[in-house]
Amino acid sequence: MKKNYFILGAAITAIGLTAAMGRSDNALSGFTKGTPVIKSVSSLTFGPEGVLFIGDSQGATVFAIDTRDSKRNARAEAADIQNIDQKIAASLGTTPENVTITDMAVNPLSKKIYFAVQNSDGTPLILRLENGKLQSLPLKNVSYSTLALNNVPAPDAKDQRGRSMRVAAISDIAYADGKLMLSGISNQEFASTFRSIPYPFNTQQESSSLEIYHAAHGRYETNAPIRTFTTSTINGKNYLIASYTCTPLVVFALDDLKPGTHVKGRTVAEMGNGNTPADILTLNSGGEKYLLMANSSRPAAKLKHKDIESFQGSLTEKATSTYAGVPFEVSARKNVTQMDKLDDGRVVLIQKSPAGSTDLLTINGKDL
Repeated sequence: MKKNYFILGAAITAIGLTAAMGRSDNALSGFTKGTPVIKSVSSLTFGPEGVLFIGDSQGATVFAIDTRDSKRNARAEAADIQNIDQKIAASLGTTPENVTITDMAVNPLSKKIYFAVQNSDGTPLILRLENGKLQSLPLKNVSYSTLALNNVPAPDAKDQRGRSMRVAAISDIAYADGKLMLSGISNQEFASTFRSIPYPFNTQQESSSLEIYHAAHGRYETNAPIRTFTTSTINGKNYLIASYTCTPLVVFALDDLKPGTHVKGRTVAEMGNGNTPADILTLNSGGEKYLLMANSSRPAAKLKHKDIESFQGSLTEKATSTYAGVPFEVSARKNVTQMDKLDDGRVVLIQKSPAGSTDLLTINGKDL
């Protein structure tokens, strides 16, 4: 899923200083040259100096890859490609039914778009869109660092429905303020987990277990993972804004997510059950701050940030209607499978059209 999260003020300042000084040795501290053993690419996000973070659920590991793509581009060109799935498949010498786009991320420095692709034979690949052409990102003899996650579900662990639990070890990742943040599940009693990992990697990885009230289900839940999240400032305080399957929207104060704690989130909206959120991000458009969310089974949605700030309560009773809590606008855009911020006013997204094509589009956030 995701995305770049240079949202918090300190992170933005740090990036600006880094860009002014050139490449930072600290961003590549602890890197080695070789071929990382990547079993899957569940999620992508960018860190400083064009470092690409890869969340590998099957391998229960995170990787930091030096893409050498750190030149700042002040103005990104719009990227609009019809049948992007066909273009990706053709670049790999195969057909669309043999590839799955598992994530998409925009490098906030170069504005180049990266795609995580899973081949039908299980091989994970990374592609980069450059000057309108797709190129494979080399994953052999590259400079990288890695960290294996602790307390993850066993490779053969199943949930009550017989589904693999390991695939949810990493559900989303983001970078801000010198830390890589991860959502997913663990093998602990309260499985839903948020991890904060200092970067550059060392042996330290802090985690909290999470609990939410799911108003559509009418119960508290501790095992369902966050599906996608972003970070933002609400009334002067830094928050994690997270969405789950069946689309409750929940906020957690980042200061509360301390090592070893069990944290209850505040459910601020129910945005339609029978649905899985694909991506979530914050955007400034027309002088107003928005939260944008793409969904698997419902149209994309837009919430005004000021409405989230003004909602001081929490949903703690079973919802009697499809929607509850903070109001939101329902977009005319359906079947948006991936989304990321191109710049402060525009997003790139992958959408399945009514005609059946899968297209890469650039739109103004206010038009979502």
